[in-house]
Amino acid sequence: MPTVKLTTQKFKEEIFDYTIEKEWKYKGDKPAIIDFYADWCGPCKMVAPLLEELSNENPDITIYKLDTEAEQELAAAFGIRSIPSLLFIPMDKSPMMHAGALPKHSLQEIISTELKTAVS
Repeated sequence: MPTVKLTTQKFKEEIFDYTIEKEWKYKGDKPAIIDFYADWCGPCKMVAPLLEELSNENPDITIYKLDTEAEQELAAAFGIRSIPSLLFIPMDKSPMMHAGALPKHSLQEIISTELKTAVS
């Protein structure tokens, strides 16, 4: 499954509507990762193919890509100050933000320990 392009509107509809809800309540039906990126960002370009690979290797997780230049409202809502930033969204816990590029083995470890525990 390829990564999915995410907009602020789609985020509100499919993940969490922060304009209405105050308490985190994930709307998705499987764990997710959101990659906050920009086209001009070198480290973002290094992480992008890794996320594509992980998306194909982990069909039980949705991996979204959110362009922080195009979706400034959502980036501001999450206080994104550096990119890439990755938001890991488990099914039954609060989401976890990680700023900076991670190697594939680290991403897979987070998927295995934090996201797939809810799926298994």
